[in-house]
Amino acid sequence: MIKYDEVVNKTAETLVKASTTFRPDQIEAYERAVKNEDNPHAKWVLNNILENANIAENKLFPLCDDTGIPHVFLEIGDECELPAGFFAAVEEGVAKGLRQLPGRPMAVLGDDKQRISQSAGLSSDPGDLAMAPIQIRHIPGKKIQLTVLMLGGGPEIRGKTQRVFHKHSVDTVLEEMIAWAKDGVEKLGCQPCILGFGIGRTNVEASSLALEAMKNGNFLVQSDMEKKITEAVNKEGYGALGLGGRTSVLATFIKVGPQRASGVRVVSLRVGCCFDPRRATVVFEG
Repeated sequence: MIKYDEVVNKTAETLVKASTTFRPDQIEAYERAVKNEDNPHAKWVLNNILENANIAENKLFPLCDDTGIPHVFLEIGDECELPAGFFAAVEEGVAKGLRQLPGRPMAVLGDDKQRISQSAGLSSDPGDLAMAPIQIRHIPGKKIQLTVLMLGGGPEIRGKTQRVFHKHSVDTVLEEMIAWAKDGVEKLGCQPCILGFGIGRTNVEASSLALEAMKNGNFLVQSDMEKKITEAVNKEGYGALGLGGRTSVLATFIKVGPQRASGVRVVSLRVGCCFDPRRATVVFEG
């Protein structure tokens, strides 16, 4: 039986790991980019990102000063019964992890209008930063997988969710996605970028699928569509930090959901920064 304190503590640990650690596939992708880079300025940036990641993991420092908004993704086994208080424990664990990290104090105080205008100030407690609404999927078996993704604010400025007229052509949709990606990557400033795309039936579904793409993405496993987008943007030569070079995009992750009979596909893009996707997963035995 899953216990309340176990959920709190493991959720906190997972948030800290997501915020401080590059995964093996991420490290390998960066090392490959360094070997392929012939621009000395870009190579210097890529090597420093790897060094930063090594220091962050060893000292449990955040990978980036923008420590991000916690997004929790739950995959619940069909044979599982969630214990009472499970979601409250997850919420408490997120707050505990933000304090341990510590997260940047970013919680905006006040009522609806004050939070919009940011006129009532900020909380000094990193744990007051509310997590985004939990996304839930079902999976076979008796396990519960909890993934924490920490999403920084810069990429949200360059993201986009909009309908695309498909004209019964995958290439038509891909060319529009490439155009969005080129514009966002050029302007982000934290290259090399990681692109997350969701393709769904509504704005909400497409955005949800983009988050799932980032949750599942592997830097070393790229589909034909993902490769096409990555290669097209890299040909622009923006390079690391926009200094020029071969690697403007390290990888592209795409999740295609169910589609409806319509002339449009709803596409959502997140132009992730050089540390994305900051994620980690813990498994609970139900």
